[in-house]
Amino acid sequence: MKSLFYEFKKGITFDNPTFGLVLGLCPTLAVSTSVVNAIGMGVAATFVLLGSNIFISSLRKFFPKEIRIPCFIIVIATFVTIVELVMKAYFPALSRALGIFIPLIVVNCIIMARAEAFASKNSILPSIFDALGMGIGFTLALVIISAIRELLGTGAILGISLFKSYDPILMMILPPGALLTLGLLIAFTRILKSKKQRI
Repeated sequence: MKSLFYEFKKGITFDNPTFGLVLGLCPTLAVSTSVVNAIGMGVAATFVLLGSNIFISSLRKFFPKEIRIPCFIIVIATFVTIVELVMKAYFPALSRALGIFIPLIVVNCIIMARAEAFASKNSILPSIFDALGMGIGFTLALVIISAIRELLGTGAILGISLFKSYDPILMMILPPGALLTLGLLIAFTRILKSKKQRI
Protein backbone atom coordinates (compact mmCIF):
# COMPACT_ATOMS: atom_id res chain seq x y z
CA MET A 1 0.00 0.00 0.00
CA LYS A 2 1.30 3.43 -0.92
CA SER A 3 2.08 5.84 1.91
CA LEU A 4 -0.11 8.78 2.85
CA PHE A 5 2.79 11.11 2.02
CA TYR A 6 2.91 9.66 -1.49
CA GLU A 7 -0.84 10.26 -1.92
CA PHE A 8 -0.32 13.86 -0.80
CA LYS A 9 2.77 14.75 -2.83
CA LYS A 10 1.66 13.19 -6.13
CA GLY A 11 -0.93 15.95 -6.68
CA ILE A 12 1.67 18.64 -6.11
CA THR A 13 4.43 17.07 -8.21
CA PHE A 14 4.19 14.51 -11.03
CA ASP A 15 0.39 14.06 -11.01
CA ASN A 16 -0.36 17.77 -10.69
CA PRO A 17 -3.92 18.20 -12.04
CA THR A 18 -2.95 21.12 -14.30
CA PHE A 19 0.61 20.40 -15.42
CA GLY A 20 0.68 16.60 -15.12
CA LEU A 21 -2.85 15.31 -15.73
CA VAL A 22 -3.92 18.38 -17.77
CA LEU A 23 -7.38 18.52 -16.14
CA GLY A 24 -9.61 21.45 -15.18
CA LEU A 25 -8.19 23.75 -17.85
CA CYS A 26 -11.37 25.81 -18.35
CA PRO A 27 -11.26 27.52 -14.92
CA THR A 28 -7.46 27.57 -15.06
CA LEU A 29 -7.47 29.64 -18.24
CA ALA A 30 -10.43 31.81 -17.26
CA VAL A 31 -9.63 32.87 -13.69
CA SER A 32 -5.84 33.11 -13.85
CA THR A 33 -5.82 36.82 -14.69
CA SER A 34 -4.87 37.70 -11.10
CA VAL A 35 -3.31 35.96 -8.11
CA VAL A 36 -6.31 36.85 -5.91
CA ASN A 37 -8.68 35.06 -8.30
CA ALA A 38 -6.33 32.08 -8.47
CA ILE A 39 -6.16 31.72 -4.69
CA GLY A 40 -9.95 32.06 -4.40
CA MET A 41 -10.60 29.38 -7.03
CA GLY A 42 -7.90 27.12 -5.60
CA VAL A 43 -9.27 27.28 -2.05
CA ALA A 44 -12.84 26.71 -3.29
CA ALA A 45 -11.81 23.68 -5.37
CA THR A 46 -9.73 22.27 -2.50
CA PHE A 47 -12.68 22.55 -0.10
CA VAL A 48 -14.97 20.76 -2.56
CA LEU A 49 -12.32 18.09 -3.24
CA LEU A 50 -11.79 17.46 0.46
CA GLY A 51 -15.48 17.38 1.37
CA SER A 52 -16.54 15.21 -1.56
CA ASN A 53 -13.60 12.79 -1.17
CA ILE A 54 -14.38 12.27 2.53
CA PHE A 55 -18.10 11.81 1.90
CA ILE A 56 -17.74 9.54 -1.14
CA SER A 57 -15.05 7.44 0.53
CA SER A 58 -17.23 7.04 3.64
CA LEU A 59 -20.29 5.93 1.67
CA ARG A 60 -18.61 4.19 -1.28
CA LYS A 61 -20.09 0.80 -0.40
CA PHE A 62 -23.63 2.21 -0.32
CA PHE A 63 -23.59 3.76 -3.81
CA PRO A 64 -25.07 1.37 -6.39
CA LYS A 65 -22.53 0.91 -9.22
CA GLU A 66 -25.11 1.70 -11.89
CA ILE A 67 -25.83 5.18 -10.53
CA ARG A 68 -22.56 6.04 -8.82
CA ILE A 69 -21.77 9.02 -11.09
CA PRO A 70 -25.10 10.80 -10.39
CA CYS A 71 -24.54 10.10 -6.67
CA PHE A 72 -21.06 11.64 -6.89
CA ILE A 73 -22.48 14.70 -8.66
CA ILE A 74 -25.07 15.23 -5.91
CA VAL A 75 -22.35 15.06 -3.23
CA ILE A 76 -20.06 17.42 -5.16
CA ALA A 77 -22.93 19.84 -5.89
CA THR A 78 -23.71 20.02 -2.16
CA PHE A 79 -20.18 21.18 -1.32
CA VAL A 80 -20.12 23.57 -4.29
CA THR A 81 -23.36 25.15 -3.02
CA ILE A 82 -21.77 25.64 0.41
CA VAL A 83 -18.72 27.32 -1.18
CA GLU A 84 -20.89 29.53 -3.39
CA LEU A 85 -23.11 30.71 -0.52
CA VAL A 86 -20.14 31.40 1.79
CA MET A 87 -18.32 33.27 -0.95
CA LYS A 88 -21.35 35.41 -1.81
CA ALA A 89 -21.91 36.22 1.88
CA TYR A 90 -18.32 36.97 2.95
CA PHE A 91 -16.34 37.61 -0.26
CA PRO A 92 -18.79 39.26 -2.69
CA ALA A 93 -16.10 40.91 -4.84
CA LEU A 94 -14.27 37.61 -5.31
CA SER A 95 -17.58 35.87 -5.99
CA ARG A 96 -18.35 38.37 -8.76
CA ALA A 97 -14.83 38.05 -10.21
CA LEU A 98 -15.00 34.24 -10.37
CA GLY A 99 -18.60 34.31 -11.60
CA ILE A 100 -19.90 31.16 -13.24
CA PHE A 101 -16.70 29.22 -12.56
CA ILE A 102 -17.64 28.55 -8.93
CA PRO A 103 -20.90 26.70 -9.81
CA LEU A 104 -19.03 24.93 -12.62
CA ILE A 105 -16.79 23.22 -10.03
CA VAL A 106 -19.60 20.62 -9.98
CA VAL A 107 -18.47 19.34 -13.37
CA ASN A 108 -14.75 20.07 -12.95
CA CYS A 109 -12.77 17.12 -14.31
CA ILE A 110 -10.40 17.16 -11.33
CA ILE A 111 -13.19 16.72 -8.78
CA MET A 112 -14.98 14.01 -10.77
CA ALA A 113 -11.73 12.18 -11.53
CA ARG A 114 -10.72 12.02 -7.86
CA ALA A 115 -14.22 10.84 -6.87
CA GLU A 116 -14.29 8.09 -9.50
CA ALA A 117 -10.63 7.03 -9.60
CA PHE A 118 -9.68 7.40 -5.95
CA ALA A 119 -12.29 8.19 -3.27
CA SER A 120 -14.72 5.51 -4.46
CA LYS A 121 -11.98 2.86 -4.19
CA ASN A 122 -10.08 3.89 -1.04
CA SER A 123 -10.65 4.49 2.66
CA ILE A 124 -11.13 7.92 4.25
CA LEU A 125 -7.56 8.75 5.32
CA PRO A 126 -5.87 8.18 1.93
CA SER A 127 -8.78 10.05 0.30
CA ILE A 128 -8.16 13.05 2.56
CA PHE A 129 -4.46 13.14 1.64
CA ASP A 130 -5.29 12.67 -2.06
CA ALA A 131 -7.76 15.58 -1.95
CA LEU A 132 -5.34 17.87 -0.10
CA GLY A 133 -2.49 17.08 -2.49
CA MET A 134 -4.61 17.57 -5.61
CA GLY A 135 -6.19 20.74 -4.20
CA ILE A 136 -2.88 22.29 -3.21
CA GLY A 137 -1.34 21.24 -6.54
CA PHE A 138 -4.22 22.86 -8.44
CA THR A 139 -3.93 26.02 -6.32
CA LEU A 140 -0.16 26.25 -6.85
CA ALA A 141 -0.58 25.80 -10.61
CA LEU A 142 -3.21 28.56 -10.69
CA VAL A 143 -1.03 30.90 -8.64
CA ILE A 144 2.04 30.30 -10.84
CA ILE A 145 0.07 30.90 -14.05
CA SER A 146 -1.73 33.96 -12.70
CA ALA A 147 1.46 35.47 -11.21
CA ILE A 148 3.20 35.27 -14.60
CA ARG A 149 0.17 36.68 -16.43
CA GLU A 150 -0.50 39.44 -13.91
CA LEU A 151 3.15 40.48 -13.72
CA LEU A 152 3.69 40.60 -17.49
CA GLY A 153 0.21 41.93 -18.25
CA THR A 154 0.04 44.72 -15.64
CA GLY A 155 3.51 45.03 -14.10
CA ALA A 156 2.05 44.30 -10.65
CA ILE A 157 1.17 41.38 -8.38
CA LEU A 158 -1.66 41.62 -5.82
CA GLY A 159 -2.01 45.29 -6.75
CA ILE A 160 1.61 46.06 -5.85
CA SER A 161 3.51 47.62 -8.74
CA LEU A 162 6.93 45.98 -9.11
CA PHE A 163 8.37 48.15 -11.88
CA LYS A 164 8.68 51.93 -12.01
CA SER A 165 8.47 52.24 -15.77
CA TYR A 166 7.01 49.20 -17.48
CA ASP A 167 5.01 48.91 -20.67
CA PRO A 168 2.58 46.04 -19.95
CA ILE A 169 2.11 43.18 -22.40
CA LEU A 170 -1.68 43.36 -22.54
CA MET A 171 -1.92 40.07 -24.42
CA MET A 172 -0.90 38.28 -21.19
CA ILE A 173 -4.14 39.15 -19.40
CA LEU A 174 -6.20 38.12 -22.45
CA PRO A 175 -7.07 34.52 -23.49
CA PRO A 176 -4.01 34.12 -25.80
CA GLY A 177 -1.76 34.96 -22.84
CA ALA A 178 -3.44 32.24 -20.77
CA LEU A 179 -2.92 29.62 -23.48
CA LEU A 180 0.69 30.67 -24.09
CA THR A 181 1.59 30.64 -20.39
CA LEU A 182 -0.12 27.30 -19.74
CA GLY A 183 1.46 25.68 -22.81
CA LEU A 184 4.97 26.81 -21.87
CA LEU A 185 4.56 25.66 -18.26
CA ILE A 186 3.24 22.24 -19.31
CA ALA A 187 6.18 21.88 -21.73
CA PHE A 188 8.62 22.90 -18.97
CA THR A 189 7.21 20.35 -16.50
CA ARG A 190 7.27 17.60 -19.15
CA ILE A 191 10.95 18.35 -19.85
CA LEU A 192 11.75 18.19 -16.12
CA LYS A 193 9.82 14.92 -15.78
CA SER A 194 11.60 13.29 -18.72
CA LYS A 195 15.02 14.36 -17.38
CA LYS A 196 14.17 12.93 -13.95
CA GLN A 197 13.11 9.60 -15.52
CA ARG A 198 16.45 9.34 -17.34
CA ILE A 199 18.44 9.70 -14.11
